Amino acid sequence: MSKIHILGIAGTFMGGVAALARELGHEVEGSDQSIYPPMSTQLEKLGIALKQGYLPQNIGADSAQVLIGNALSRGNPAVEAVLDARRSYTSGAQWLAEQVLPGRTTLAVAGTHGKTTTTSILAWLLESVGRAPGFLIGGVAEDFGVSARLGQGAEFVVEADEYDTAFFDKRSKFVHYRPWVAILNNLEYDHADIFPDVAAIQRQFHHLVRTVPGGGRLIVNGEDARLAQVLEMGCWTPVERFGLDPAFEWSARLLADDGSRFEVLHRGRPLGTAQWALLGRHNVMNALAALAAVHAVGVDPAQAIPALSTFHSVKRRLELLGQRRGVSVYDDFAHHPTAIRTTLEGLRAKVGDARIVVAMEPRSNSMRLGAHAAALAPALEMADEVVFLARPELQWDAGKVIAAVRGQAYAVADVDALLARLGESVHDGDHVVFMSNGGFDGAPRRFLSALE
Repeated sequence: MSKIHILGIAGTFMGGVAALARELGHEVEGSDQSIYPPMSTQLEKLGIALKQGYLPQNIGADSAQVLIGNALSRGNPAVEAVLDARRSYTSGAQWLAEQVLPGRTTLAVAGTHGKTTTTSILAWLLESVGRAPGFLIGGVAEDFGVSARLGQGAEFVVEADEYDTAFFDKRSKFVHYRPWVAILNNLEYDHADIFPDVAAIQRQFHHLVRTVPGGGRLIVNGEDARLAQVLEMGCWTPVERFGLDPAFEWSARLLADDGSRFEVLHRGRPLGTAQWALLGRHNVMNALAALAAVHAVGVDPAQAIPALSTFHSVKRRLELLGQRRGVSVYDDFAHHPTAIRTTLEGLRAKVGDARIVVAMEPRSNSMRLGAHAAALAPALEMADEVVFLARPELQWDAGKVIAAVRGQAYAVADVDALLARLGESVHDGDHVVFMSNGGFDGAPRRFLSALE
């Protein structure tokens, strides 16, 4: 096997690709601008050499191929060095399609929200019935301890991202995967740095629909009007819809307001009751999608439902880091107003009248560009207090959002000030949720330590 260098290796997707390449027997090294847990921890455990920064000299001269992540563009010193040296290069998605997916039954999970959680649930359900699936998840799955593995079974579950593939391939990553089963979880406007409007995202989703065979299955959120419009553009595959309406092929009846207990129905027929650790209506929807997908590859869903009770969520999905001095501290990946709202609604249903304090880093490209600024305050309706990390590079006025937030709200310029603000206001019984899709300068764990 050859040696591979991965540019952007600390990203959740490329880190997973690195793990798969290592399992295939390749020697793997990589570099990234910012390397932080949980991906850095996973890579170090695999014995993968990590180098800081996109420096040409960080790419080993003996690397036979360079995999380039979509965060890198022309002008990047490492990219320019690869091109000038005429080295062999490809994208992570293309490498996956060529080296891992051939011969597998691919199940792809697409959607603006819930991809990582739904992919993890799907892999766990297949594991629970002995299918031993391979998977690539955009986060470290607690039940497996890794974000990716080849697996011994026929199925391979992949988180199917609509973000672009690489600087030389502007198609969405998911068009590379050619799935047998595709979950379309939801569709909203996001990724303002590459998509001008929601119609552009719908076109990419339709490209994915075009690749699913007639003998396969499309599992579609029946409550989502934008996905219905995608299917109206043309569909050649049997469709099964999921939602809380019993008119859909797959539905659920909530038995607890916080979504921790629900009954699963298939074509109106009860299959069983699920009781699990996850919260929120959105996670019930994720579970329905996963159950429909395992059914599409021949698994009796009634046999799979009990596995939900043993499912542990992905790291950084409302992950409870710990409790100190009566304060519960969570780390959450939420990066879009809808995800923020549904996450906080689920937590509110669980904690009742207890105070919820949100510490937020608007870090995704869409967040920093202000694409979601108007929707942020309504998304924070369930929070009693919000502290925004308004870094100098933020391209919109955080003050307007703060003025519109229902509870108390503050803007601070750096993480030290944010932690100081929380230290002054948080007290016994509070639930503090750190929300960012980046490293947040280690703020969640730093705050937990400070409480001690």
